[in-house]
Amino acid sequence: MDEKIKNKIEEKIQETISNKKEIKQIILSLSNIDDSKSFILGIIVGRIYNSFYYQSKRFLNREPTEEEFQEFVEFIKSKKSRLENLW
Repeated sequence: MDEKIKNKIEEKIQETISNKKEIKQIILSLSNIDDSKSFILGIIVGRIYNSFYYQSKRFLNREPTEEEFQEFVEFIKSKKSRLENLW
């Protein structure tokens, strides 16, 4: 994965951690969802994936390749414990 994109994703992770109040508001507004832990993680990963996709288009002027996407998935896996500790 391009280093600039990796840095931007790390920034998005930090931003997400810093904005957990906003995430909790979203969760509370949809609190009737049965599997809330999966739902919460889905919101968080969605925000980060959106950043990955947007930054790929911005820095590389193209959509991410399959290889870059796989690197993104591995990168997110390596951050899983930090992301799960948001709630």
